[in-house]
Amino acid sequence: MPAEARHIAVFAATIAAVLCIARFSTPPLRRAVRSSRLSAARASSIASFRPISSIGLSYSRGPKYQQLKGGASFSSSMEKAASTTMVATPPKVDSIDKAKDLLDSVDTIIFDCDGVIWKGDTLIDGIPETLDFLRQQGKTIYFVTNNARKSRAGFKKKFDDLGLSISSEEILSSAFAAAAYLDKIGFKVTGKSVYVIGDVGIGEELDLLGIQWHGGTADIGKGIELKSGFALPHDENVGAVIVGFDYGINYYKIQYAQLCINENPGCLFIATNLDALTHLTDSQEWAGNGAMVGAIKGCTGKEPTVVGKPSPLLIDYLVQKFGLKKDRILMVGDRLDTDILFGKENGLKSCLTLTGVTTEKKLFDDENKIIPDVYVDSINAFRGA
Repeated sequence: MPAEARHIAVFAATIAAVLCIARFSTPPLRRAVRSSRLSAARASSIASFRPISSIGLSYSRGPKYQQLKGGASFSSSMEKAASTTMVATPPKVDSIDKAKDLLDSVDTIIFDCDGVIWKGDTLIDGIPETLDFLRQQGKTIYFVTNNARKSRAGFKKKFDDLGLSISSEEILSSAFAAAAYLDKIGFKVTGKSVYVIGDVGIGEELDLLGIQWHGGTADIGKGIELKSGFALPHDENVGAVIVGFDYGINYYKIQYAQLCINENPGCLFIATNLDALTHLTDSQEWAGNGAMVGAIKGCTGKEPTVVGKPSPLLIDYLVQKFGLKKDRILMVGDRLDTDILFGKENGLKSCLTLTGVTTEKKLFDDENKIIPDVYVDSINAFRGA
């Protein structure tokens, strides 16, 4: 089995620890979600990759999550953020002493990529030196991105092309999360296929698992015929639609996806992320996957299962595979509603960097209720630069 496929298998085992999902049956395709607590004996099975039941987190279709530990619960990320009373102004890390205090409080740093490490295809100044410095300080580093345009192999190549020495084990993407999610729920054995709105990354991750799919870049440029009696044909065997960022999205893709979701019994609607904006170039912000997902939500009336940040799936994978302690992890990102929320709702420390979509003005706007623990002009502040 290829190393990347084994990586997905490990993540799938982790999803078993946060999801309790009944098997599909065909026809029709169906899914039932149940909740249970993970005993200490079951927890020990993570290392051996045996099936694991829930550890007390129920996961439902749409961006609403319910944490069952201790009876506490929360609704959608944005609903919680809106109802939270604004806390004190977060301190800015702008000196070597402040940077040392922050780094002394963590063992692991998780970085978003777009707007933090690079913008578009341009590396942000000083990043190689900062990553080297952090490794010299004994910090473990991971990169968790909502960008589904590339597979993990694709991101590894991008890091290499930018002159950054990163191992594939340090990279997690939402395309990887989507494929591993389907793997865990036993999608392949149903014989169903996947329709993809997105770039090559999702398809490459599905290929590693042998899951049939179509769409993606192959449907760029396809059109429809608006004439009497015309009905767009669609594959009735599609059991899941995955929506990732798609620079070639068109009416054909939207119509095909809505037909699958609305007319194929039990068809799943999966979103890699809900990011409003993304970094396609270093000169401006561009509409993100939230626009693509919104189009499908609008014509189906369905909420998607979201597998990227701020969903807990990726952090639970890292914590359980590598034995990390959440209170010793720092999440660093440029987005309040994904990166910072991902950190805050999953028990991590959080740091906002101003090199991406969020400005200092937006951070301190009275309308903003998502407050990081600290913020920096760029991650170079970690070494006093």
